[in-house]
Amino acid sequence: MAAGSAPMQLQLQATIRTKNGLCVPRKWIYYLSEGSTDLRTEGRPDMKTKLFSSSCPGGIMLKETGQGYQRFLLYNRSPHPPEKCVEEFQSLTSCLDFKAFLLTPRNQEACELSSN
Repeated sequence: MAAGSAPMQLQLQATIRTKNGLCVPRKWIYYLSEGSTDLRTEGRPDMKTKLFSSSCPGGIMLKETGQGYQRFLLYNRSPHPPEKCVEEFQSLTSCLDFKAFLLTPRNQEACELSSN
């Protein structure tokens, strides 16, 4: 996550492994709104994103709300984040009345973050 090229803008960059095992670079632009904690995603006017503070190094926690769905996500640079990070995430989601917890399997090394 870094400051964007314009005021009130954040840029998130990641490299995501797809189902076929390839690593694909992705970028998202988020717009901050004055007087709101919601972030708006460029190209997705129906989606709101909230970032949550975390003591987990190399990770972010966020909540996405779109048309007909809500989900909490924990992203971490490590394919196996420390247990305390996962516990912190589960505690946050439990407090917000989310009971289902899905941990995606990590069978391969993490993708390298592309500088593009």
